[in-house]
Amino acid sequence: MFEAPDGTATSWTYGEFDVAVGRVADFLQRPGVTTGSAVHLALTNSPTFVVVWLAAIRLRAWIVPSDPMGATAELSGHIARTKPTIGFCARDRAHTSRDAAGALEVVEIDEADTDLASFGGDVCTEWPITELRDRAAVMFTSGTTGAPKGVEITQANYAFAGATMAIAANLAPKHRQLVVLPVFHANAQYYSIASAISVGASVALMHTFSATRFLEQAARHGATHASLFAAPIRMILSRGATPVPGLRMEHCWYAMNISDDQYEVLSGLLGCRPRQLYGMTETIPAVLTDHAENPVPSSMGFVTDGCKVDVQQPDGSPAAVGEVGELVVGGERGLTLFAGYLDDPETTAASFRNGWLLTGDRARRDGLGRFFFDGRRADVLKVAGENVSTVEVEQVLSAHPAVLEAAVVGMADEVRDEVPVAFVVAADQSNPPSVEALHAWCAERLTKAKRPRDITLVDQLPRTSVGKIRKFLLRDPSAERISA
Repeated sequence: MFEAPDGTATSWTYGEFDVAVGRVADFLQRPGVTTGSAVHLALTNSPTFVVVWLAAIRLRAWIVPSDPMGATAELSGHIARTKPTIGFCARDRAHTSRDAAGALEVVEIDEADTDLASFGGDVCTEWPITELRDRAAVMFTSGTTGAPKGVEITQANYAFAGATMAIAANLAPKHRQLVVLPVFHANAQYYSIASAISVGASVALMHTFSATRFLEQAARHGATHASLFAAPIRMILSRGATPVPGLRMEHCWYAMNISDDQYEVLSGLLGCRPRQLYGMTETIPAVLTDHAENPVPSSMGFVTDGCKVDVQQPDGSPAAVGEVGELVVGGERGLTLFAGYLDDPETTAASFRNGWLLTGDRARRDGLGRFFFDGRRADVLKVAGENVSTVEVEQVLSAHPAVLEAAVVGMADEVRDEVPVAFVVAADQSNPPSVEALHAWCAERLTKAKRPRDITLVDQLPRTSVGKIRKFLLRDPSAERISA
């Protein structure tokens, strides 16, 4: 089912939606979409996005989902690199897509449309036989550290993601996934929609995320499962949410750490104990997921059934229990891992070592097999020869009662080579903490090398569309122009 911006809800059975997929497939074939064709999507959460996605991959074509709010330069970059046969955009943002599209045929649609009348009534009845390694999508990474890479996803990847995440979430046909994260991103595609399709569960697709309506929507639509990031969780809590009668959530994934207090409040609101996970667009499913029994808020959980994960030193040797190293993921490219980076075999090859995908994330594991995040490689600063984790500094600042969230980056320093610098969002922006009070807070809890040299209060942190902090813009705001 789909909830439009005006709150109207429209539902389909699997059979009814399959007919819609056939209609869209017939429409796509007219301009020449066939095996190996690309279809560009610059759409928010909408029935059109889902139906075009499914129709394209059934035709052995592949989708290129872009951030629908992206700038012209970003969209044109995606289009130039993938050369799609046709594109889709919203009518109210058509000027941006058309500026980016050049000669590409772009279909303007109403994202709230549930009749899908513009696609006509003819239904495709002859489908090609798909192959496991057929390309099904190229998803561009979110660009948290710079220019995005095109991640190649296969038919087998979607199938593996769906089956793996359904098992991890104990998903069954009786359940309903509430999808509020953007469907152009891997989280909603892998963890929610693909998992629901894998077992025949239902999906309640919201046109956008609303912190004030999330709980009410979950209750009204009978949602049992959901997936969130830390940022939307903090938004829900900051709005002073209270329990909603009728909510029967059984499970909720979340990515990135939240504080113990935030976790307890969220658990009380949802009526279940949320479970942390870890995954990337390239890893396909979340390769680490916490168990339903006694989840630990600070832990990314255990190795997901069917996945292969290790913590390794720079020479490729396994890190000892409790020792921090790089998180690496094993598997087979094009089946259980992404197929590669679009037209970039050198970067693809450099991303693997002895068959292991190098995630760039640091972690440790305990004797029980639990994994704990320790930041990215780039999040470890060398301050006067001493290793400093920006994650640790962020956790200390975020624990201040007047702080909503914090981000810490490294800046050059003539004396100490590199130092931590913090950017802080106040919990109550009408009554923010003083910079002096935050420095004093850090001085009581961090050694000298870990204390931020500078602390800047900001209204918000620069983020990707799914809430990941774009730290490179904190270091250099002008890099926005380059990253597109």
